[in-house]
Amino acid sequence: MEESQPLYGPPNLPESASAHSSERFHSNGNRSRGSSITAGLKKRGHGSRSWIKIDKNGNSKTLELDKATIMRHCSLPARDLRLLDPLFIYPSTILGREKAIVVSLEQIRCIITADEVILMNSLDGSVVKYKSELCKRLQIKKYQAEDLPFEFRALELALELICMSLDAQVYELEMEMYPVLDELTTSVSTLNLERVRRLKGHLLALTQRVQKVRDEIEHLMDDDGDMAEMYLTEKKQRSEAGLSDVCIQTHTSGGTREVSKSAPVSPVESSTSGSQKLQRAFSSIVSLSKHGSLISISDAGENIEQLEMLLEAYFIVSDNTHSKLSTV
Repeated sequence: MEESQPLYGPPNLPESASAHSSERFHSNGNRSRGSSITAGLKKRGHGSRSWIKIDKNGNSKTLELDKATIMRHCSLPARDLRLLDPLFIYPSTILGREKAIVVSLEQIRCIITADEVILMNSLDGSVVKYKSELCKRLQIKKYQAEDLPFEFRALELALELICMSLDAQVYELEMEMYPVLDELTTSVSTLNLERVRRLKGHLLALTQRVQKVRDEIEHLMDDDGDMAEMYLTEKKQRSEAGLSDVCIQTHTSGGTREVSKSAPVSPVESSTSGSQKLQRAFSSIVSLSKHGSLISISDAGENIEQLEMLLEAYFIVSDNTHSKLSTV
């Protein structure tokens, strides 16, 4: 994976442009300041960020990557990366793409591929725990037989930590709320009412967060196509096997043709034959890439129960947490 290159400032303006810019600044300082702020926001949006790359063996490395590098490496559109941007607040989301799973669950924001996890670096406790626990599990299980593919182990840990975190927050809120309610029944005061109002606001906000996680898991379980799209390891293996078959067929068809030494060879016929071979090979590769995602839906469709069972387990956990909040 390539690291991002340092950002360089724009070249020096010509003297005439500099003079014109200076004159415009003196005539309208507010406009110039607005332009500077806009330029700063653009630079910040396209600049490099700190990411943690974790491979299949549990080895981690911190990298400075920009959006363009990640988009090329993971074949993701810019709108998917906005879900991971800490400058924006988005609800919990899990997206299955052609070569990656985009995960934005509370503070855990990462991109999961068939070979690695690219985790947004943060000092948040959930992020630190996800990184350390994932590395630990991968290092232990690389010597053991594992039923789940790499991408599902990484996704499962994110769901596990977030569900545990939300459940712990509900418990803490309950422990804080019940004494306040008991005190309110004996003494109705402005202070007690204010404490109840504040706790009610926390309750509503926490309920929305838990409900969004639960709804996102349920949405995935209801769509077989989305679940099949998330079988990244299987899609990669099928794609590599298909490309290997195309190369073998192309090589074989090119080497089995025999030409008589006495027969004249037309240069037009030779070039046409070569073009046809290239066209057939190219068509096979294009056809393979077009149907790569459909393979997972048709052939892997029978095996989505593996992911469905994983999601169902954490749907039950999040649903129980949501039920606790409704009874508070």
